[in-house]
Amino acid sequence: MTTVDDKIPPQVKKLTEIDPWLLPYVEELSYRRSVADKWLETFQSNEGGILEFANSYKKMGIHLNPDNSITYVEYAPNAVAACLIGDFNNWEHDAHPMTKLSTGHFSITIPPVDGKPSIPHDSRVKILMTLPNGEKIARLPAYINRATQPPKEYNTSTYEARFWNPDTKYTFKNKRPKTPQSLKIYEAHIGISTPEPKIGTYNEFTENVLPIIKDLGYNTIQLMSIMEHAYYASFGYQITSFFAVSSRFGTPEDLMHLIDTAHGLGLRVLLDVVHSHASKNVEDGLNMFDGTDYCYFHAGGKGQHDQWDSRLFNYGNYETLRFLLSNLKYFLDEFQFDGFRFDGVTSILYTHHGIGAGFSGDYNEYLSPFAPVDKEALAYMMLANDLCSQYSTQNDCTITTIAEDVSGYPTLCRPRDHGGVGFDYRLAMSIPDIWIKLLKHKSDEEWDMGDIAHTLGNRRYKEKCVSYCESHDQALVGDKTLAFWLMDAEMYTNMSKLSPLTPVVDRGIQLHKMIRLITQALGGEAYLNFEGNEFGHPEWLDFPRAGNGESYHYARRQFNLIKDDLLRYQFLYQFDKAMNETEDKFTWLNTEPAYVSLKNETDKVIVFERANKLFIFNFHPTNSYVDYRVGVDNAGTYKIILNTDREQYGGHNRIDEGKSIFFTTDLRWNNRNNYIQVYIPARTALVLALESEIDAAK
Repeated sequence: MTTVDDKIPPQVKKLTEIDPWLLPYVEELSYRRSVADKWLETFQSNEGGILEFANSYKKMGIHLNPDNSITYVEYAPNAVAACLIGDFNNWEHDAHPMTKLSTGHFSITIPPVDGKPSIPHDSRVKILMTLPNGEKIARLPAYINRATQPPKEYNTSTYEARFWNPDTKYTFKNKRPKTPQSLKIYEAHIGISTPEPKIGTYNEFTENVLPIIKDLGYNTIQLMSIMEHAYYASFGYQITSFFAVSSRFGTPEDLMHLIDTAHGLGLRVLLDVVHSHASKNVEDGLNMFDGTDYCYFHAGGKGQHDQWDSRLFNYGNYETLRFLLSNLKYFLDEFQFDGFRFDGVTSILYTHHGIGAGFSGDYNEYLSPFAPVDKEALAYMMLANDLCSQYSTQNDCTITTIAEDVSGYPTLCRPRDHGGVGFDYRLAMSIPDIWIKLLKHKSDEEWDMGDIAHTLGNRRYKEKCVSYCESHDQALVGDKTLAFWLMDAEMYTNMSKLSPLTPVVDRGIQLHKMIRLITQALGGEAYLNFEGNEFGHPEWLDFPRAGNGESYHYARRQFNLIKDDLLRYQFLYQFDKAMNETEDKFTWLNTEPAYVSLKNETDKVIVFERANKLFIFNFHPTNSYVDYRVGVDNAGTYKIILNTDREQYGGHNRIDEGKSIFFTTDLRWNNRNNYIQVYIPARTALVLALESEIDAAK
């Protein structure tokens, strides 16, 4: 007799065991998986596997050989001729012609001169191509690993490619740290990571910011704006040279030293990788590289992102896959990154790129054969995760992948061998929105406890999320950070401890702590903070541009504020540190989702349990509650392990923790087996743990 199970393709069967609602879509899920699996077979047949295919960065581009000869390989199928030009040959057009292969690649090997490389280190190079109509075009090599801004006297912003071949190669001293139990991610931008109005450097970040991140208790750094981008104000999202790290901040070796130092501190480092689109720049980008608009991208309108004014990759093209997968392995191999946060995954996944599209969560929107999903792009996402997974196995490490997807695509964070896309985490992108909407449009008395709890807990079963209170986008000019929404009227005048504590500042400090704690504890399996937000950075971000007179005044983070003992910013800093340290000691992230037992709209109280810890939040602006009864499943004696009302966090010290010992009563309450009674002051959050667990953690 044939059963339903017999009709489920084995390559997606495990998906349906976790989520039976996927059963109507098993054929489509199986087909989508097969697109990526066929590419794996092709790579195995043609290249010896995906890892070997991704080693193409060692062959493509300009490389020094052991005998000091130099080999250059470039893909430019539309060109009929090409040559390498640069400082080394006085930019002579016919001095070093390249040979075109049947695959569309051009190649040249330049012998050494007097035993030395013919192209000096850090000298400028370009590829000069002849098009079918006789036109000649010059481009930066696509795989170039160093691109720099020309001197100011050149009066141009067009970047220059450089042959990077330092005498001393950087040697990593520290191994990649093991993956922590819970990811606590500190998102940072090198250029703004200094109090001075200037562009910060890799070395300054290493010396000044890494110790802060370590002190705060974060265990993972997510670096933005690393891939070279000619336009600084793009925040690093208009990439021009994908294999070059931003020269604004220093040399590749400086970045290697940063990552190596982070590893020595036990900090893992993720790269914010931009494979969703590319800059439209022609002279120093990939656009119109070989005279066509389809060398690496889709042709015509399909290759244009109207909202971002950028180019869109053709993920079904063999050489595009070589370029992108090699790009990932290059950063893993050469810089020892520990994983990637993939930018713009929603744009990658859909033919509409998320423009003007809404997502209700109905599976038909994603998994119907007629859904607007770009299946070649989806396959690339699977292949990228295959690469990271195989790299992890081969190198005895864990490479972490995070998807920035606002759509809620089902199976995005399910394993590839189950039939999923293979990401480890997705960003919980709905969470920052709820906090901004509440602060912009609702009085404290209007906050909906049920809506807050639902939004924080609303994620696909068995698909891990990275929760965060506010994104880097919300720090940009035109918007406000949470601290600014809470306290902007008084942040320049009343953050000194020498001035009276005003109602505005008091409200801001208390709610800032509570929002961060409930987001971390309830919102996901990992947690992310954008630099400066942990201490309530007082200003927005605005990069130098024509509209602000090219000013760097707001393109910085004022870490000096946390070092001033007379300022209240230190309270928020100390709380963030305590929150992370408490989570590290008692662990609630990366555990099963919380059980919310109470959402009291009148009292403005939310209560939930997660990993045997009890979380109690009183969002009421004025009402404190004595002997407030809350349910808890596990019987025993409970004590406070974190209290937002502590004086060192800018609280009012209304709770005598030495006397705060809570004994359970064996009576069901709010669908829990027991209850305790607690004192919970207004605008305060408490975290309680069993006394036995506290003793074990000592």
